Amino acid sequence: MIEGKITRISGPIIYAEGLDGCGLYDVVDVGDKKLIGEIIRQNKGNATIQVYEEDTGMHVGEKVVCTQRPLSLRLGPGLVGNIYDGIQRPLKSMYENSGAFLIPGERTEPLDLNKTWHFEADEGLADGSSIYPGCILGTVKETQSITQKIMVAPDIRGKTLKTFKGSGEYTVDQVIGTTEFDEEIKLSHYWAVRSPRPYSAKLGVSEPLVTGQRVIDVFFPLSKGGTAAIPGGFGTGKTMTQHAVAKWCDADLIVYIGCGERGNEMTEVLSEFPELIDPRTGRSIMERTILIANTSNMPVAAREVSLYSGITLAEYFRDMGLDVAIMADSTSRWAEALRELSGRMEEMPAEEGFPAYLPTRLASFYERAGRVTTLNSQEGSVSVIGAVSPPGGDFSEPVTQHTKRFIRCFWALDRELANARHYPAIGWIDSYSEYAEEVRDWWEVKNPLWAKLRQQALDLLKTEQKLQQIVRLIGPDALPPPQRLILKVADMIKIGFLQQNAFDDIDKYCSIEKQILILDLIMEYYNRADALLKNQALLVRVANLPVCDELVRIKMQYSNDQIDKIEEIRVRMNEQLSELERVYSPQRK
Repeated sequence: MIEGKITRISGPIIYAEGLDGCGLYDVVDVGDKKLIGEIIRQNKGNATIQVYEEDTGMHVGEKVVCTQRPLSLRLGPGLVGNIYDGIQRPLKSMYENSGAFLIPGERTEPLDLNKTWHFEADEGLADGSSIYPGCILGTVKETQSITQKIMVAPDIRGKTLKTFKGSGEYTVDQVIGTTEFDEEIKLSHYWAVRSPRPYSAKLGVSEPLVTGQRVIDVFFPLSKGGTAAIPGGFGTGKTMTQHAVAKWCDADLIVYIGCGERGNEMTEVLSEFPELIDPRTGRSIMERTILIANTSNMPVAAREVSLYSGITLAEYFRDMGLDVAIMADSTSRWAEALRELSGRMEEMPAEEGFPAYLPTRLASFYERAGRVTTLNSQEGSVSVIGAVSPPGGDFSEPVTQHTKRFIRCFWALDRELANARHYPAIGWIDSYSEYAEEVRDWWEVKNPLWAKLRQQALDLLKTEQKLQQIVRLIGPDALPPPQRLILKVADMIKIGFLQQNAFDDIDKYCSIEKQILILDLIMEYYNRADALLKNQALLVRVANLPVCDELVRIKMQYSNDQIDKIEEIRVRMNEQLSELERVYSPQRK
């Protein structure tokens, strides 16, 4: 242990001397309360430290002790279903020990050291067996939804199992094997949060992350292993959109990071998620969820590290061959923490006061996403969805602009849609997805209509936006019938397809079969109605068919397993349109 003393205190930034031999990002115990800190600048023993806990009352001259190891997470059975702060302190255990308020300096083990887990060893493993970094030794059934694969830590140097205990009941701290270098192998191991976990190869993305949200899956898909941003002003629905994706997406595991957001939003997650049923497994969604809560009233330095903690947890489960999705809410609050810490260190500010290294830090987070071949030759992925909270909804501010450099899916929330109570308020004009072409082959297998319907609907909505500018000036009656039909059908798409009710038992999750069927019916109606207008049909007759109301109500009237009922609407629509087509057929004229 290397011991120094505090020479200066500036909020969460501590200056200390006498720390010769300590490395950058080493963890230190700061002050008499032994607060957790991290060295972020080193100059001949004069260290700058960011403290992850409340340091009110600390004095100059108190000692600082360096542990000579980087800030690390303990990874092993017991993670799933838990809620941690930014430095992996389990909040539930801390609440049971000390009540509702965090006590500075309190240390609690991130994993339960007393709980035993049944470890099922892989066949063929015994004393003398060959191993390698990432090698799977066996499995532990953590929840009904998640089975952890116990792996050799990537930093283990040994190539042979000197001893191996095999299957049995173990705690996370018991040794189950050793290597020829006497390295201990346990059910758990530590990994530094700022170091990406290694993998064999990075793969291209090809499969979408199915969310059950129509505007995302059909219009702006995100792939497994992809990156997305949800920018929007206050009240536009960033958190609710992330909640919906976290609840219903087809990822194997969800890591939800509440970074600098309001405490009541995390309370909502904690109260809702245990009661939600996973549509794939029929069990509680908490059985495949890890929560990291670092709300706006918690120490600002812990907010800065919470994103790295979340991505490290995700990479750990990715290495087991799972598809993991991360919800980071919000990266703007994380960037504000960077700005505050940078200002206290008296660094030269860049645009809007953010540090010059903001783009580098954003890249270090988003670039850890991806679909990979793991060290044990399995395929796993980490998908990252980061919320951005630009002041005043200004997408030209630095965090949003730099984020766009590193993401390929942009779900821009629209203030007008939110004010009109149209949720999700993802605007179809400013949003985009660069994954659409890459997931096309997957959709060709599931439903070949996807690409055609998606493009037709987007083109129609963009045309409608241009027509609305004319409508505001001279009213809709001045438009010719085909253009007024576009306004009609665009409203049907907005209300009957894009708008989705997260509180409706049927509409909160929409299967991809139902999504395509709804849009196919609306676009079929439009194409045939447009042809009728070209044959001099009256708009009032075409636009007021009884089936028009049915098309708008499908989303909440028929569940995902009532596809046959929805197809019956096509029959009724065909009857009503066919009658008009007979009346206005060119031959009859």
